[in-house]
Amino acid sequence: MDNSSDAHSRHSCAACYRQFNRMEHLVEHMRSSHHSHHEPRCGVCGKHCRSLDALRDHLGFGASLPSKPACAATFQAHGCPLCLAVFPTSAALRAHRPACKLSGAPHPSSVQSLTRTMSRVGARGGRGAVALGCKMVGGGSDGTLDVCARVCVVDEHEAILYESFVKPLIPVTHYRYETTGIRPEHLRDAPTVKQAMRRVQDILLNGEQSYYSSRGAARLLVGHGLEHDLDALGMDYPAHLRRDTAAYPPLMKTSARLMSNSLRYLTRSCLGYDIQTGGHHHPYDDCVAAMRLYKRMRAMSHLHLHGRPKDDDDESAVKAFPAWRQRELERMSPEELLAMSKPDYRCWCLDDDRRC
Repeated sequence: MDNSSDAHSRHSCAACYRQFNRMEHLVEHMRSSHHSHHEPRCGVCGKHCRSLDALRDHLGFGASLPSKPACAATFQAHGCPLCLAVFPTSAALRAHRPACKLSGAPHPSSVQSLTRTMSRVGARGGRGAVALGCKMVGGGSDGTLDVCARVCVVDEHEAILYESFVKPLIPVTHYRYETTGIRPEHLRDAPTVKQAMRRVQDILLNGEQSYYSSRGAARLLVGHGLEHDLDALGMDYPAHLRRDTAAYPPLMKTSARLMSNSLRYLTRSCLGYDIQTGGHHHPYDDCVAAMRLYKRMRAMSHLHLHGRPKDDDDESAVKAFPAWRQRELERMSPEELLAMSKPDYRCWCLDDDRRC
């Protein structure tokens, strides 16, 4: 009997299947990896991956070779390339595809009729999330300074709550017309940045006096690169109410250091259609894409593993593997260690109870 082989399997991570020579090394791995049932998983072998990109690499998407050819073969026959779910039959996959592959957002002109009605109820329109998108023109001597010249806010149903050109506080030196479609006459009588900021703030506060009100009615804010857009509007928003598709770990690039994917890439790879492909880019398209990405990630409830997940955004992520329990931890099985492990980010599936 090969005792060394048996020991090796006992020191294998139950999430990513990485193997260690000593149990203390596995414990340290669990302490730093933050594996959890919230991570993207291979629908064939069950391997946990840090991001959707890492899962695609595991399955051999693009030019990369699959880390497990058997998983790649099964996925090629029964897997959805967008949500990465695996189905039991080809018929089940065919039935799934029309709902998973989305078409592009309707042209903003086709939803303008909703704008006036929704603006009246925008400040008290429910507890659903809203998405923010801004278009920038160039300021400064060389036109490289981003200044906000157009803003759009949509609700979860993709109706416009607020949309307007914005008059920058500093002179515009480059209108970037090829992509923005913005001309000087669009900004001449437009609201100021401060006025636009107040309109956006009213929608986000949702009738509250403060973002930290005990009623908790302030809306979740969705977007891509939210810090950049908020800075351009001269406003702040609490981190616990932001849902940024550029900073959400499952949507980020696979690398030793997490880096953002572009909204264009995420829309193509996760939703199945293209944005920002040429001509003038309306912020409505960015808002809709970010909202759809958010809703798709929010819908991943991980029910197949542990039932409805409990809220993990507390101090337990830090206390999961305390050093004073080291000896006890080394006596646990890999499965017991995984059951203790917590994510180091708040999964968006936990927002389910905030829906309107």
